[in-house]
Amino acid sequence: MRKWFGGGDRSQRSAPGATQRPHKAASAKSASLRPQSARAVSYSTSPLLASKTPPWRSRFLVGLVGLAFAGLLGRALYVQVIGTEFYQKQGEARFVHTVELPASRGRINDRSGQVLAASVAVPSIWAIPKEVDEDPAKRRALAKILGISPAELERKLDPSTRFVWLRRQAEDQVAADIKTLGLKGVFQDREYKRKYPEGEAAAHVVGFTNIEERGQEGIELAFQKALQGKDGSRSVVRDRLGRVVDEDVGERVPAANGRDIDLSIDSKVQFFAYQRIRDAVAEHKAKAGSVVVLDVLTGEVLALANYPSYNPSERKNLSGAQLRNRALTDIFEPGSTMKPFIAALALETGRVTPETTIQTAPGSIVITGSRITDAHPHGELSVAGVIQKSSNVGTVKMAMTMQPREMHEMFTAIGLGQRPQIDFPGAITGKLRPYKSWRPVEQATMSYGYGLSASLLQLARAYTVFARDGEVIPVTMLHQPGGEPVRGLKVFSPKTAYDVRQMLQAAAAPGGTAPLAMASGYSVGGKSGTAHKQEGKGYAGNKYRSWFVGLAPISKPRIIVAVMVDEPSNGVYYGGAVAGPVFSQVVSQSLRLLGVPTDLEVKPMIVASQSAGKPAAAQAVEESF
Repeated sequence: MRKWFGGGDRSQRSAPGATQRPHKAASAKSASLRPQSARAVSYSTSPLLASKTPPWRSRFLVGLVGLAFAGLLGRALYVQVIGTEFYQKQGEARFVHTVELPASRGRINDRSGQVLAASVAVPSIWAIPKEVDEDPAKRRALAKILGISPAELERKLDPSTRFVWLRRQAEDQVAADIKTLGLKGVFQDREYKRKYPEGEAAAHVVGFTNIEERGQEGIELAFQKALQGKDGSRSVVRDRLGRVVDEDVGERVPAANGRDIDLSIDSKVQFFAYQRIRDAVAEHKAKAGSVVVLDVLTGEVLALANYPSYNPSERKNLSGAQLRNRALTDIFEPGSTMKPFIAALALETGRVTPETTIQTAPGSIVITGSRITDAHPHGELSVAGVIQKSSNVGTVKMAMTMQPREMHEMFTAIGLGQRPQIDFPGAITGKLRPYKSWRPVEQATMSYGYGLSASLLQLARAYTVFARDGEVIPVTMLHQPGGEPVRGLKVFSPKTAYDVRQMLQAAAAPGGTAPLAMASGYSVGGKSGTAHKQEGKGYAGNKYRSWFVGLAPISKPRIIVAVMVDEPSNGVYYGGAVAGPVFSQVVSQSLRLLGVPTDLEVKPMIVASQSAGKPAAAQAVEESF
């Protein structure tokens, strides 16, 4: 076999040319069939791959991977099991928000259920500045609807802020116009806004709230806690732009609406009293005026009106004069309205009777060097005549028979020098100095209303002592549904109260200081007062306060009406002429509204307008101060 192979090889090589070509072709063919990798570097010749890996290195790498997985597993266990409450809170703090469900504020009603203040849902406009449409035309239209300049709107839409109110508690038409614009990034919510149907007439009674519906004045402030109620809450999920994406998160706490407050105020009596005092202030070119109407049986305040006033729903550019509840906050020297109390104390202690005569001539009296005078000399007057003619001299002579302590205790008993116990902010104490510091002349001037001070409400309450047979009763702003007579503090006997009522009736009749206080169809009694206004430590020579306080009907008193007019400047300033007519009108209307039957025959009253160049009213009511 070898020989054959060998011979074959040799025989092929022995043929020139023929033996060489087949060999080259075969070499080329075998070369083409060899793999290309045969030409790469041999693995056995690479020093890196040829070296052996140490066993500890692979174990170390496996250990690191194992530790990493163990750490991830531990972290997952901590987050999902151990620290789940913390991370849940953190997540909620970033995405879950608590939204308040505002409680509806309680209503304020008058004694018959007429609404004086109520909350209504109104639209409020807000925006996310980054999302608001950049269209200049739409933005100008939005500014026009809002009633602001485009520049102001651009300031509100500062891109660096996430939320901005464009208009809170907007009008329905404004909200509708904005909705029509279809402006991207501008939204609307519903909020509550306080409405006051009686407007200016009851403003000083109900007061008002701020935009957050928190009471600022009046009953709104006094009963803030009861009216406000308690807000509820719900949880929502918001995205990074503040948009609500899920509302059903967590427990929903419903809101507890505020409690309604039923006042003693009669809205009809209140409105009429406001109209009359407003007209009187205008007629006499006065600075201001007030009216208080009390129910003698229950002590309820039926009306408390002041002028100037304001609209609680529109409070732009308000002044302090408009906001002041003068019937409670303004104190003044009550002047001649104090004389009936001195007469009552003299009667109660047996010093005098209604028929006891007092010499008032020559129309003046000197007390420790100070002269006290009457406007007109009257000569000899009975105690009843002293009150009817409003004699300073007669009153002082009664007062100087008393000990200062007696007068002070009586003044205190009727409520002077004490803050009225009434659920209303701003009620003031007044001034009544300790009796031990009184000088004789001060005791004398206090007897006719100088040297002490009181508010109109205090004065009206003091007069309940005559209407309630010697009892002074507490007053309230809240309705007493039963209508039962309230119990008071006994100051005088029923006989004394009756005698003084007869004197007050004479004072408000022809021959007295206030005939213009007479009311059509009803018997009335009361006392006028006129006093110089204090300015600093002295008195203004040409500035007065005029008032009238009285009760009706005299036969069976049902109401007390107190009227005060501040600085009348139209030529007439006596209380009987300025405040008396207001008293007359308010009494007639109030008693009719309360359904009280008339006790007098209705007769037309004709008063001549002029006599000897002087107004008839002024002639009829000139009085001592």
